[in-house]
Amino acid sequence: MKDERAMTENEFLWDKAPQQVPYPTALAQMEAQARGIRAGTAPERVWLLEHPPTYTAGTSAKDSDLFNPRGYPTYPAGRGGQWTYHGPGQRVAYAMLDLTRPRAMVPPRDLRAYVHALEEWIIRTLARFGVTGERRAERIGVWVVDPATGREEKIAAIGVRVSRWVSWHGIAINVDPDLSDFGGIVPCGISEYGVTSLAKLGRQVRMEDVDAALAETWAACLGPIRGAQE
Repeated sequence: MKDERAMTENEFLWDKAPQQVPYPTALAQMEAQARGIRAGTAPERVWLLEHPPTYTAGTSAKDSDLFNPRGYPTYPAGRGGQWTYHGPGQRVAYAMLDLTRPRAMVPPRDLRAYVHALEEWIIRTLARFGVTGERRAERIGVWVVDPATGREEKIAAIGVRVSRWVSWHGIAINVDPDLSDFGGIVPCGISEYGVTSLAKLGRQVRMEDVDAALAETWAACLGPIRGAQE
């Protein structure tokens, strides 16, 4: 099949779901968008949303890492990684991008650089609220050191899937979710570290503020939002 993705090179959709999106609905929409990007019939897209309480399994997820005492729905995600929790108060940002194009920190067809850029996007967004996000070479996601306890805790998750150099899935930042829900899994297969949020760190910020920071920090990490539609 001919690759016509260059037809949409000047289009970009940056949008936000007005209400919670069930995970299967989001998965179907992402897959359709990625297929359209490859075919040249759909623009690249960044989609901001929240999910109802949900556990999703990456391709490396272990059944023994799921406890789920509250009986939340569970779904295979088709991305890399292990178990992840999504729920209200967590800003999920799905990025459906053509990675054959160079963009800011990411050369064409460089998956490692793409993941690094997603990490940087989160780190720069957190910095807007006075929070220092950090990478850990042996752990995926973005981490902070709680100043009250000195303990390292995870504040944001990253999970990506790339199909014929079109990305989907993305990031999740804990703004003010119910952190006890993370107790239903071993988050990302890592049991020795906790999970935190902007609210737990004393940053009472609105989701709209996080969305604005995500938009403001995007270009330096992943390129201009070309002709963005919202």
